[in-house]
Amino acid sequence: AKAFLCTEIARWIDEEGLNLDVCTGGELAVALHANFPPERITFHGNNKSVSELTTAVNAGVGHIVLDSMIEIDRLDAIAGEAGIIQDVFVRLTVGVEAHTHEFISTAHEDQKFGLSVSSGAAAAAVSRAFATDHLRLVGLHSHIGSQIFDVAGFEIAARRVIGLLRDVVAEFGIEKTAQISTVDLGGGLGISYLAPDDPPPVAELAAKLSAIVRDESAAVGLPTPRLVVEPGRAIAGPGTITLYEVGTVKDVDVSNTAHRRYVSVDGGMSDNIRTALYDAQYDARLVSKVSDAPATLARIVGKHCESGDIVVRDTWVPGDLAPGDLLGVAATGAYCYSLSSRYNMVGRPAVVAVRDGRARLILRRETVDDLLSLEVR
Repeated sequence: AKAFLCTEIARWIDEEGLNLDVCTGGELAVALHANFPPERITFHGNNKSVSELTTAVNAGVGHIVLDSMIEIDRLDAIAGEAGIIQDVFVRLTVGVEAHTHEFISTAHEDQKFGLSVSSGAAAAAVSRAFATDHLRLVGLHSHIGSQIFDVAGFEIAARRVIGLLRDVVAEFGIEKTAQISTVDLGGGLGISYLAPDDPPPVAELAAKLSAIVRDESAAVGLPTPRLVVEPGRAIAGPGTITLYEVGTVKDVDVSNTAHRRYVSVDGGMSDNIRTALYDAQYDARLVSKVSDAPATLARIVGKHCESGDIVVRDTWVPGDLAPGDLLGVAATGAYCYSLSSRYNMVGRPAVVAVRDGRARLILRRETVDDLLSLEVR
């Protein structure tokens, strides 16, 4: 859900037979509004409130991922008040230094998510969950980061998750440990944003992880658990293009011998903050006309009052690019609309679904009335 969620996309996910993970009460509300089957929802998050957990339990959410000792006790009490047994996972910190941006690396020790395998916190959480009256521990979860091309990190994570199961077997025995029937290795598989990007084939990753989980489980006498992954970016990202209208074109002298062409468009960091936040790289193409003008290296920038409001840091565009032309920036489906804002009171853009040559609006453009809708007077 966090990559990109709206009612229509939730319905598509349901139609495809996929499960859905959410990490806030708001994402859960969208999923339920779309009539997504709650039993196929997994609720993540490092700081789920009592209200959010209560809503999830009452809605019949299939799995809730425990992220702290406090949350174990909190959810046990909520499930007890509801008179149910809630299926849960424990999120593990597996100590993998993923080769990605610091802000989207999530499995090293010094970060907010999960319970550390190496420190013993994860084992303690498993013991605590087993001891509760209203929680049923059925899975272990890890997530090493996002936009990752090297499968080695996933392989290490898989081995460390099963390694924890080995310790659980030693303490609780095969029968009790076999209750943990799911291993969720999270998401993070990278996608291609630029031509040289070469993400690993999904089939290759699936085969390697399946073999590791199968073999490592058999080595400790456990049945092979169900293997789950969360390819949010890989699903939402590649099939989306953001269209921008060129407003101004400006050449700026940056030295005695060099200049830079700035192309300003009608969006920017309010609809795609990834360039500023993660130093993400994109490419842009002129899509509204055919041009045979010589290419010029340009920087595509937004309309916001920030020097860091950059959409594409460097890209080649036709030299006759002019106001009114449309630029297309590809692979913007993941973490663009979901990270969007109303910065400088710029409304969010519309989202249009296209299939078989037909277009349909699924999210309308925000208006000035929307921007003023929360004002109390």
